[in-house]
Amino acid sequence: MRVLMLSWEYPPVVVGGLGRHVHALSVALAAAGHEVTVVTRHGSEPDGTDAPLDEIRDGVRVVRAPADPPLFPFSTETLLAFTMSLNHALTRAALRVAGEQGFDVVHGHDWLVTHAAVTLKHHLGVPLVATVHATEAGRHSGWLPGELNRCIHSVEWWLTYEARRVLVCSDYMRWEVSRLFELPGGKVRVIPNGVDPAAFAATPGQVRAARQRFGGDGPLVVYAGRLVHEKGVQDLIAATPTLRRRFPGLRVVVAGEGKYAEELVAEVRRRRLSRTVEFVGFLDAELPALFAAADCAVVPSRYEPFGMVAVEAASAGAPLAVSATGGLGEFVAAGLAAVSFAPKDPRSLAEAVSSVLADEVLARRLARQGRSLVAERYAWPVIAERTLEAYGQAQRDERALRAAGTADGPIPPIVVPDGNLLRDGSA
Repeated sequence: MRVLMLSWEYPPVVVGGLGRHVHALSVALAAAGHEVTVVTRHGSEPDGTDAPLDEIRDGVRVVRAPADPPLFPFSTETLLAFTMSLNHALTRAALRVAGEQGFDVVHGHDWLVTHAAVTLKHHLGVPLVATVHATEAGRHSGWLPGELNRCIHSVEWWLTYEARRVLVCSDYMRWEVSRLFELPGGKVRVIPNGVDPAAFAATPGQVRAARQRFGGDGPLVVYAGRLVHEKGVQDLIAATPTLRRRFPGLRVVVAGEGKYAEELVAEVRRRRLSRTVEFVGFLDAELPALFAAADCAVVPSRYEPFGMVAVEAASAGAPLAVSATGGLGEFVAAGLAAVSFAPKDPRSLAEAVSSVLADEVLARRLARQGRSLVAERYAWPVIAERTLEAYGQAQRDERALRAAGTADGPIPPIVVPDGNLLRDGSA
């Protein structure tokens, strides 16, 4: 299979879990003997040098499109302009590559690459497969509060309409995208995110060093992820006074970056928690050891399609406490690998974390079962095989539609409803 993968982030440019997902999936597909080309945006290596524009890395051809000269920062005010500029650059780069080699399928990840993905689908005459990692309505609890949100929703609708298969990471997300975009059941396929256990294996020395650096005289609680409202870090902070009273010497480490960071730091200061809560920024190589050193890793998301960080923390051996929302609830139900608490509820969060910190036997059982669950369900070779099956289904559908002359029919008008798009119904 010859795969053209489109993603707005890919190492060394990694903003969140999407970039790591696309990288690991691409490498797993290449390792299985398939030709994978990733077209993504250009960026810098960790040492500040420019990443190569075109290279083979980990068996994958990576083509990085430089940004156009006009300045469109990645910010709320210029997000749509940034996205349009990005898609122009991705399309030009992909068309150049397509002039050198053929492709069997285009695989686009999330709405930010929609225009390039749809253009390439029609230009190359191959099926489009789309992975929806999250939705705009989902991020806002079913609402589309502003014009920008409605615009993004319409792009998501277009992406899922044009795709022959829509991939999502959990049963919850299958319900969400099917409801939001009125998709037939057979079009949406659940393929969970994966993890490489070897990438989250820390040595005993690394774990001790992490404990010495980040820990205190009491338990160590860890959060890792983007610092945005829907990740619920504010609820962990609100629960911290209760946890500190119960567990003297408690340290809470927050690893990550995001637009909500300043507000969260201010909230910690307002609550006089600065000696307990430490913001350490984005961690990469050190993260597995931090997870392994933790007495409890907390995933307090208010909205979470899957919860990749929960799988990564479990792979590292951290006892888990996660909110019972979206895909996280499925992770808990899959194998008793975590304790759960109600989302948006600091009191429930404090009780769940306390149950882990106060019971060493429970903590060890959670860590053991978490690692076992990851090995059974979330290994990348398994995820790659299931993705290839989806590619095959998309190809068969494309051939059938082209034979019937209905592959490129008129697109119905996009109607964005008012009100809450997710209120009626449940996963």
